[in-house]
Amino acid sequence: MSKPLLYSCWMSSCAWRVRIALHLKQIDFNVKTISILKTGEPGDQYSEEFEKINPMKYIPALEIQSLSIINYLEEAYPKRRLLPKDIFQRTKARAISDVICSGIQPLQNLKVQKFSRPDGNLNFEWASFWISQGFSSLENILKESTGDYCVGNEITMADCCLVPQVANARRYKIEVSSYPTIARIDKALQDHEAFRKAHPSQQPDFPKEVPASFASQFK
Repeated sequence: MSKPLLYSCWMSSCAWRVRIALHLKQIDFNVKTISILKTGEPGDQYSEEFEKINPMKYIPALEIQSLSIINYLEEAYPKRRLLPKDIFQRTKARAISDVICSGIQPLQNLKVQKFSRPDGNLNFEWASFWISQGFSSLENILKESTGDYCVGNEITMADCCLVPQVANARRYKIEVSSYPTIARIDKALQDHEAFRKAHPSQQPDFPKEVPASFASQFK
């Protein structure tokens, strides 16, 4: 099987979760960086070339969307699984992933933020509100499923989704310690090799000077 090619951007939390999954599964992959924010012009995701890869023009791309990518990796590379063997825990892992990837992250997406304001600028208050709402629900869900990690004591796709979203929360000045279960799991995962390798600061397109709006993510 040839190396997967991941279209990625250091600032994309969706790409971040896929990188975690790839490293957890110890899959050797190539990266093509995509600049999603450019001053005075559309990002690379709007190019004709990228539209052929992902018609939705979203990052990341492995010819499929980010949570779909993780599901694909689970089927194509079954070793080092990201879904538990137990059917109930497997369902929990998928449900937690869906809460993050469908109920939280899309609402703080840059496109949605800009659409929510008449002037088309980013709307940090909007993003902060919806992440906080989502984290309140997620905290309660995790209290019923957690062990060392999101689902029991095994790292799953839910953990791949959680860590980048916690970083997003910090970006929007949310006090993560207000959600102790989320904060504990995030802290437990920070020293894991796969999570370190997937971190934005380890990516080839990570800037020498981090934009001010991202600074709180990388304290």
